[in-house]
Amino acid sequence: MNDTEKPADTPSEEEDFGDPRTYDPDFKGPVSNRSCTDVLCCMIFLLCIVGYIVLGLVAWVHGDPRRAAYPTDSQGHFCGQKGTPNENKTILFYFNLLRCTSPSVLLNLQCPTTQICVSKCPEKFLTYVEMQLLYTKDKSHWEDYRQFCKTTAKPVKSLTQLLLDDDCPTAIFPSKPFLQRCFPDFSTKNGTLTIGSQIVFQDGNGGTRSVIELRDAANGINKLLDAKSLGLKVFEDYATTWYWILIGLIIAMVLSWIFLILLRFIAGCLFWVFMIGVIGIIGYGIWHCYQQYTNLQEHPRSVLTVYDIGIQTNISMYFELQQTWFTLMIILCIIEVIVILMLIFLRNRIRVAIILLKEGSKAIGYVPSTLVYPALTFILLSICICYWVVTAVFLATSGVPVYKVIAPEGHCIHENQTCDPEIFNTTEIAKACPGALCNFAFYGGKSLYHQYIPTFHVYNLFVFLWLINFVVALGQCALAGAFATYYWAMKKPDDIPRYPLFTAFGRAIRYHTGSLAFGSLIIALIQMFKIVLEYLDHRLKRTENTLSKFLQCCLRCCFWCLENAIKFLNRNAYIMIAIYGRNFCRSAKDAFNLLMRNVLKVAVTDEVTYFVLFLGKILVAGSIGVLAFLFFTQRLPVIAQGPASLNYYWVPLLTVILGSYLIAHGFFSVYAMCVETIFICFCEDLERNDGSTEKPYFITPNLHGILIKKQLVPQKQKE
Repeated sequence: MNDTEKPADTPSEEEDFGDPRTYDPDFKGPVSNRSCTDVLCCMIFLLCIVGYIVLGLVAWVHGDPRRAAYPTDSQGHFCGQKGTPNENKTILFYFNLLRCTSPSVLLNLQCPTTQICVSKCPEKFLTYVEMQLLYTKDKSHWEDYRQFCKTTAKPVKSLTQLLLDDDCPTAIFPSKPFLQRCFPDFSTKNGTLTIGSQIVFQDGNGGTRSVIELRDAANGINKLLDAKSLGLKVFEDYATTWYWILIGLIIAMVLSWIFLILLRFIAGCLFWVFMIGVIGIIGYGIWHCYQQYTNLQEHPRSVLTVYDIGIQTNISMYFELQQTWFTLMIILCIIEVIVILMLIFLRNRIRVAIILLKEGSKAIGYVPSTLVYPALTFILLSICICYWVVTAVFLATSGVPVYKVIAPEGHCIHENQTCDPEIFNTTEIAKACPGALCNFAFYGGKSLYHQYIPTFHVYNLFVFLWLINFVVALGQCALAGAFATYYWAMKKPDDIPRYPLFTAFGRAIRYHTGSLAFGSLIIALIQMFKIVLEYLDHRLKRTENTLSKFLQCCLRCCFWCLENAIKFLNRNAYIMIAIYGRNFCRSAKDAFNLLMRNVLKVAVTDEVTYFVLFLGKILVAGSIGVLAFLFFTQRLPVIAQGPASLNYYWVPLLTVILGSYLIAHGFFSVYAMCVETIFICFCEDLERNDGSTEKPYFITPNLHGILIKKQLVPQKQKE
C-alpha cells in the first residue's frame, strides 16, 4: 500500500495525542503476563461490599416488611396479623373520619382520631345515641355496634362519658374497604355525590354534616396513602400477571437471539427489516393514539366517578383525557419524522455500519459463547437489584412503635410529643389537654442505628449504583478480551485459543477488579449527583423561580453529557485493559489518544453502528410491547384470554416493554462491544503494520478498504 492509501498524521497531532504504536513482532493479542492494577481501589471496593452485606444483615434483624403491608391501629398492632387477636380483623376503622381534615394530618402523618382493627366495615347510618335507644328494646343492636368499638367498651354510657373515654365512635356510616381501610361508600345520584342515598347525615355529636365534608376528610387520608395505594395495586397486578410477563420476556430473549444469528448472514436485509418494523410500530402507535383521541371526542366523560372524589390514585385518569392521547400522538409523529430523516441522511454511513456488523458477526461466530454471556450479566444485575430492594424495604421498616400526643382540635401545647399509651391517662398531659390521644405515629427509635437510617439509605443506593456499573464494566472487559483475541489471530479460527471468553473473564476478575471498580466508581458518583439534583429539585419545586429552573436544566444537561462521555471513554479504557493489562488511568489515556489520532474513523463507525443496533432494540421492545398491549387489553381472545382483573393494564405492559428493551440491549450490546473492540484493534493494526509481507494487517481486506476509503473522502474534500 502506498502513502496515499494510508494517510499520515501531522506532527502536531502526534505531539498532542501521543506517539503511534510501532511494529512489534512478538505482539499476538491480549498480553498474558499481567499484574494486579489499581489495588487500592480494589480494597476499597471489597470493603464497601463487606459493609453492604453487614448493612443488609443488620437491616434484616431490625426491619419488618409487614409494617409496609399491614395497616396499624392506634396501639401499634397490625390488622390481620396471624397469631394475634387481630388475625381476623384485617381492616382499619377510623372513629371519626371527619377529623382527618385537620392540618395535623400532614404534620404527624396520622389522622387525629382513634383507629381500631375490624373484620368488616359499617353498612348503615347509626349514631351512638340512636343505638342506646334501640338497645333498651333489642340488645342485639349493641352487638352490631360494638364491633366498631374497643374491646373494653360497655353499652351503658352517656355521650359525655363516651367522648371522654373514647371507647366507641359517636356515629358510623356506610363504608367499603379500600386499601384495607374503611372509606365512605360514595355514589352518584343524578350527578350528585351521595353516601347511602343521603347528602347530609348526623355526626353523633348533635351536628349535621354534608357528604362533601366527608369526601374532603377521605381525601385527607388519601394524601397519605397515594404512594401505598399505587404500590399495593401495582403489586396486585404483578401477582396476577407475573407469568405472562415472564413469557413476554422469554419471547424477547428468543427474538433477540434470532436477530443476532440472522445478522451474521443477512445483515443488510435485516437492517431494512429493522427500519420498516420500527417505522411500522411507531405508525401503529400514532394510529392508536388518534383512535383514542377521536373516541374521547365523541364520548366525553360526563358522569362523576371515583376519580373525581379523589379516593383512588389519579394516574389512570390521564388516560381518560383527550389531551393525553393528543400529546402522545404528536410526540410519536415527531419521533417518526426524526427516524426517517436520519435514515435518509445517514444512508451512506449505514452501509459502512452494516459491513462492520457483518465483521462482528464473524467474530461472534468464532466465539459463540459471547451470545450466552448476557444471561450471566442479567443474573448478576438481578441479584444486585433484588438485594438493594430488600435492604431498602427492611431499612424503611426498621424501628419500634413510636407514639405521639394528638389533640383532635389541635389546641394543646404538648401536641406531637412522644408518649406512652399504657400510662398516658395518668400523666399531666392528659389532664392539661382533655381529649388528647396517645396514638401510634410511626416506627422509629432513638438508638444509634435508628438515627443513621437516612445515611444507610444513601449508602445502600450508592453501593447499588457502584455494583451495577461494576457488573456492566466486567462484562465489557471480558467481551473485549474475547473479541481482541479473535482480531489478533492471523489465521482464523486456527490461531484463536480455546475458551477465549472464559480466559478474558478470569483475567478481568483476577488482575483488574480494581481498575473496573475505579471506572464504575466514576460513573456511580455522577449518577449519585444526578439523583441528589433530582431530589433537591423535588423538594424545592414550590420555591423555584425562572433562574433556578434554568440552572437546574443546565445542570441536568451537563451531567447527562458528562455521564455519556465518561461511559464512552470507559468502554474504550476497558478494551485497552483487556489487551494490555495496564491500570485504568493509563488505559483511559491510551484509548483517548488512539481515538483522537483516528478521529475521522470514529465519526464513521461507533455512532452509526449504535444507531443501527438501536433500531433493533426498538423493534424487539416495540414488537413485544404491541403484543402485550393487545393481550392485556383483551384484544387477542383468539390466541389467549388476557387477565380481566387488572387495576392498571399499563403496569405489566410497561414492565414487558422495559424488560424486553433491557434484554435486547444486553444481547445487542455484545455486537456493540464487538464492533468497538474491532475498531480499536483496527486503529492499532494500522499503526503497527503497513500491509507488507513482513508486517501484514490482521483485518480483513474488505473492511480495511471500506474504513480507509471513508477516511480519505473527507480529507480529499478538505483539500
